[in-house]
Formats: sequence, structure tokens, C-alpha cells
Amino acid sequence: MRIVHFALDSFVVASRDAKIVAHFSLAALDFLVVAFGASSPHSNPKIAYTFCVHALKDPIVQPMPRYKLVLEYYGKPFVGWQRQENGPSVQAALETACAALSGEAVAAQAAGRTDAGVHALGMVVHIDLAKGLAADVVLNALNHFLKPAPIAVLGAEIVDDEFHARFSCTRRAYEYRIINRRAPLTIEAGRAWHVAAPLDAEAMDAAAQILVGHHDFTTFRTTVCQANSPEKTLDEISVRRAGGEVFIGCAARSFLHHQVRSMTGSLVEVGRGRWRASDLKAALEARDRARCGVVAPPDGLYFLHADYTNKK
Repeated sequence: MRIVHFALDSFVVASRDAKIVAHFSLAALDFLVVAFGASSPHSNPKIAYTFCVHALKDPIVQPMPRYKLVLEYYGKPFVGWQRQENGPSVQAALETACAALSGEAVAAQAAGRTDAGVHALGMVVHIDLAKGLAADVVLNALNHFLKPAPIAVLGAEIVDDEFHARFSCTRRAYEYRIINRRAPLTIEAGRAWHVAAPLDAEAMDAAAQILVGHHDFTTFRTTVCQANSPEKTLDEISVRRAGGEVFIGCAARSFLHHQVRSMTGSLVEVGRGRWRASDLKAALEARDRARCGVVAPPDGLYFLHADYTNKK
């Protein structure tokens, strides 16, 4: 391989038959310098070539490879996953990191669009990069460029270009975390919902089964929800206690806007003894947003994982 272009902002490496196999921005090269512990390549094409050889697993990289990423993030500083003009978003932070790595404008697609303050332990995202790199290099470089944002790339792999993080997803799982104690939260503030009144988790779990199956969830969706229909199929929901914490887990192909937080708030009404299971059933069947219990805050909601049946 040989350097065929080396400018102030980028360099291109080609094989002997002139096929371009890598095009790095110098921002990305700076990361590789840190990773491999050498001197600055900004004025030395030979050093640039050395780093390219280390970074590429295969000297011939297919055009526009698609990468499947798994992200973990703390949602408190963000207006949500989706890029917005009114504040920082997880999507914008990731796309900025991708641009720093490759010099490209990248559009990241996610399995779910979490709201402001909602966290993720395993959000699946895909990106396309014209400048192909080994998956582990993409993972390490993005984690480097994402600092100091509370976002981490836990996994990265090259996938088929038919894979789509959102549209290929067949199941999404969320978990809601409640800390059930009288004392206020300190180090867990922003990471769970503090409910001081004692909760009966067994009663909550029994009532929650009313929500399983295909229903009109109008009661449990926000009035600004953009879904075409209020009907969804909830595959499963469970409530369990672990010491002073209560966890509500649910899974479905898709959810309505604020559905999990709305169901959680109503189940807390059951746990506190204010509602019976029959009250939850009546609220569901009313198909009336006004019949929903309190909407749980975003602090305790976590996107757990996305499933892709027969998808890679």
C-alpha cells in the first residue's frame, strides 16, 4: 500500500493497483496516534501509512460498511435520543463523534427514541461510514471522541446493509427502577424514581398482567403521541422487588409515547393501595388519557435491549 494523498486535514491510502482502501481524517489519525503511542503524523506520510496498516484488518474494505453499535448512556443531560434544536441529544453527540473519526456527515439510526432524561443500557444504533475501518477501531475511536459525554459504545460489528436498527427490530425491552424508601435519594438521584410510601410489589405484578396482550392503550399514551394507532401488543410485563428497590420490566415490538412511564405510574397507585386491579382494568378499558394515574418521571426508565430475530 502507498500514500496517494496527504493534506493538512486528511490522507488516503491505496493498494498497488490504486484501489483506495482507507481515507482518514487527521482527527481520526490523532486517535490512532494515542492508541499506538507514536509521534504526530501531521507532517509525515510514512507515520500515517504505519497507522493505517495497524487500523485496517483487511487491506480491501468494502464501500460504505454498516456498523451495528450498542450504546449505554446516562440520559439526564440530554433532551432525548433524537437530535433537536432545544438542547443536546444523544444522536447529535454520536454523529459529532463519527464526524471527528471519519470526516463524514453521518446519520445515526436507533432502535428506540428515548425521551429527555431516559437512560439506556443496550441501545442498538447503526451508522454507515464510507471510510471503512475494523469494528474494534470504530468502537475505541468513538469512545475517545464521545468524551466527556456520558455515552459509551459497548459493542460494534459490521453488518449487512439490509440491517436497520429501527425497522429490523422485532422486540424492545425496557425496565423501570423505583427506590422505595423514606429517605431521599442522593447518589441515585436522576437514576431512579423515589417513592417513599411502601409498595406492594406482588399486588403490582398481579395487576400488571391485565395489560398483557393486544389493547387500545389510549389511556397510557401522551396526547402528543404521533403513532397512527393507539393499539399495541404488550408481550410481557413483570414487577419484582429486590430489597429496597422495585423493578418493572416490559417488552413489546413497539411502544407508544410515554406508555411505559404511564403504566408504571398507574401500577404504583396499585402498589400504594390507592387502586385495585379492577381500577387498572377500568382505566385501560376507558381509553381515556384522563383516567391514567400519575406519569412516572423519566429518571427511572432504562432502555434495556433490542432483539432482531433472524437479523444480523
